[in-house]
Amino acid sequence: MHYRNEQIELLPSAVRIGDNVRIKYHGLLKNSGANEVFLYYGKDGWEHADLVQMHPESDGFYVDVKAEAHREINFCFRDSANNWDNNNGYNWKVDVYH
Repeated sequence: MHYRNEQIELLPSAVRIGDNVRIKYHGLLKNSGANEVFLYYGKDGWEHADLVQMHPESDGFYVDVKAEAHREINFCFRDSANNWDNNNGYNWKVDVYH
């Protein structure tokens, strides 16, 4: 089961602690021609935030992260020219269940 909208896709859509989560991005940066996209993500309100390069695919970019949060994974995206997609200031988050 997965979640998909115009900008992102999550697999699985219901995340449990310890799951591997695939985050796919096909939003503004990809549509503006970015050749590299990075995921900036943290846990439980941006604790221990990290920046990781995403892998290109035919319809965007993807990366797998481990759900090590207790409540949620917070994330947004950046390209190699330092342009950000932060969901109009709201960022994205996925709830993590026990």
